[in-house]
Amino acid sequence: MNGTTILLVVLAAIAVAALLYAIFFDRITAEKSGQKRLDAIKKTTTSRAVMRSEREKASEAQKRRRTLQDNLDELDRRNKAQNKNQKKPPLRILLAQAGLNWSARQFYLISTASAFICFLLGLMAGIPLIMSPLIALIGFFGVPRWIVLHLRKRRMKAFLNDFPNALDVITRSLRSGLPLNDSLRLLANDAPSPVKEEFRRIVESQQMGLTIPEAVSKMPENMPCPETNFFSIVIQIQSQAGGNLSEALGNLSRVLRDRKKMAAKVQAMSQEAKASAAIIGALPFLVATGISFMNPGYINTLFTTFIGNVLLVISVVLYSIGIFVMKVMINFKM
Repeated sequence: MNGTTILLVVLAAIAVAALLYAIFFDRITAEKSGQKRLDAIKKTTTSRAVMRSEREKASEAQKRRRTLQDNLDELDRRNKAQNKNQKKPPLRILLAQAGLNWSARQFYLISTASAFICFLLGLMAGIPLIMSPLIALIGFFGVPRWIVLHLRKRRMKAFLNDFPNALDVITRSLRSGLPLNDSLRLLANDAPSPVKEEFRRIVESQQMGLTIPEAVSKMPENMPCPETNFFSIVIQIQSQAGGNLSEALGNLSRVLRDRKKMAAKVQAMSQEAKASAAIIGALPFLVATGISFMNPGYINTLFTTFIGNVLLVISVVLYSIGIFVMKVMINFKM
């Protein structure tokens, strides 16, 4: 085969290939463009699905954050109202916080009897009649409320001593498989007083139809201290957002014990200042008692003359202001 024949064969093959390409060019181009459009549609569909999924996730997260923020705002409003009642509680709540079953009428009757007794004691002690109304007012407004506040403070102290142990009991009960209702009933039956009474109120509120968070939210009203507010917030957030309640209560118990240790440390560090304030506060009474024994006529002038009475009233007012200032200086709040 010569060169001319080979060239003709090559040219014929090229012509046939060009003819076939010209015939199938449109189909090949259409298939390529169709495949490109199909890939673009698939990519667009996938992107839209991913974007829709991301938008749904973002919307759900935003809705959850908004719900949680609303719940926190509601808790903050409740806590502000509770703090207002804690600072200046009504008489009914004050008597309940002290653990007394008195009504307002009984309290005012006791206050009247206290005022009458103080008035008689003042007359028997030889205090001038000009001072007797002041003593009667102290007996009506001061002595009964001081007793109620003292009982309230003592009851809160006893509660705070046993409250971390009560949280530990709830934590162990939850970890052992008991529901929260049974844990609360266990404390309402077996816990020491006054923890027993407070958890009994929660159980009774549940029996009246309240949920556990609603029943626990009333606890700071009867026991106004930050620890019960912490407990109420933990229960409400766990009921709304979920989580490990036993771990949260265990952490709360540890925090409360640390607060108690810090309070004891502050108490020990401020004891010297309190002892000094007590000595300074008792010094006028000790001096007056000593002078009355050594020279009774010298100090009786304060009680038998008008100028002495005026000076006595002024000294009592200034003395009260000094006691108040010293109390503010040595009273360290946690």
